[in-house]
Amino acid sequence: MSEDHEMDKMIKETSILEEYNINWTQKLGAGISGPVRVCVKKSSQERFALKILLDRPKARNEVRLHMMCATHPNIVQIIEVYANSVQFPHESSPRARLLIVMEMMEGGELFHRISQHRHFTEKQASQVTKQIALALQHCHSLNIAHRDLKPENLLFKDNSLDAPVKLCDFGFAKVDQGDLMTPQFTPYYVAPQSCDLWSLGVIIYVMLCGYPPFYSKHHSRTIPKDMRKKIMTGSFEFPEEEWSQISEMAKDIVRKLLKVKPEERLTIEGVLDHPWLNSTEALDNILPSAQLMMDKAMVAGIQQAHAEQLANMRIQDLKVSLKPLHSVNNPILRKRKLLGTKPKDGVYIHDPENGSNDSNVALEKLRDVIAQCILPQAGKGENEDEKLNEVMQEAWKYNRECKLLRDTLQSFSWNGRGFTDKVDRLKLAEIVKQVIEEQTNSHDSQ
Repeated sequence: MSEDHEMDKMIKETSILEEYNINWTQKLGAGISGPVRVCVKKSSQERFALKILLDRPKARNEVRLHMMCATHPNIVQIIEVYANSVQFPHESSPRARLLIVMEMMEGGELFHRISQHRHFTEKQASQVTKQIALALQHCHSLNIAHRDLKPENLLFKDNSLDAPVKLCDFGFAKVDQGDLMTPQFTPYYVAPQSCDLWSLGVIIYVMLCGYPPFYSKHHSRTIPKDMRKKIMTGSFEFPEEEWSQISEMAKDIVRKLLKVKPEERLTIEGVLDHPWLNSTEALDNILPSAQLMMDKAMVAGIQQAHAEQLANMRIQDLKVSLKPLHSVNNPILRKRKLLGTKPKDGVYIHDPENGSNDSNVALEKLRDVIAQCILPQAGKGENEDEKLNEVMQEAWKYNRECKLLRDTLQSFSWNGRGFTDKVDRLKLAEIVKQVIEEQTNSHDSQ
């Protein structure tokens, strides 16, 4: 906890406007937590990137993990952080927010940069990979898994030919406890870092040929239904048309990263030791990827597919929590079955002998929402959307005090009884998972 305290001391509580002018209209990009804006330091007129997060424990954790990693030259630097109240135009009152001033990355996102290269070579792809791998090695050496390694989070410092590429956005980063104290530890425990290595394999594949490994380049606008099955079975190929000129070394590193079983994937040290990253060969063959990435719809399709795959991997962390209730050998649940009945209004009778009962029920209801998002189940005469509305109503009933859940439901067009718009179930599951983590942490600290 001392690290948290140290970071809190570094956060400024003076107004950011004393030192910076903020351009509220110019947006650099949109992360999961909202757009990144431009700010200018008054004393030097230097431009910086400004990320704004609601000031919550999760946001402070993101800042802490990013700060821990940001000493590396291939990770976007945090310059300073402010805790200020900010009121946006659509809000009725100011809200506590963190304002994170970061170095400006003028060179743009990875795939955009490749599309501008008329002659993007295999050697350049290898050099970019090495920088990404060095950034990951630094994170992993601190037991931090990034868990959101995707092309949009890889930015070039400027437009020069030798500009460094840097990793940003630690919104899903996680410290890997990796010991017997972690509830998910089993003999088959898989470190969350393995998600980063799989993702690196996908990025290398796309950099080399211009389309992703698990679905055809002809499906740029839609993701085929069999893609998930291909990922589960590790089914990908190196089509002759694009891959005939690409080295065997490159194919080898891709094969070793896209292993179905996470424990069989290369470690980050294995990546950095791989011949493809250390080759003295010219590797000056021009790759087909730059040409294909000029198609913006194609790039959007690739990015959507990759983001969904990452979301699935992160949600899999919850599989231990998603056991069917009847199979859980839990004394509190057994007791509730014996003592508690469920009245018509759907509220459990409180068990006065167990003070934590309400919080257990509240968390259980949130897990039901995640289960319904990932593995939709509906009763007879009921559709999946109705079932999601039903489990969400139950979860809301027990978690009304949770501000993060309230904000989430508002952003997903929830009217108290159901969702009025189509729901991105993976995104909802991810945020509900964050609610569970926040609730669990607050109970633990009480």
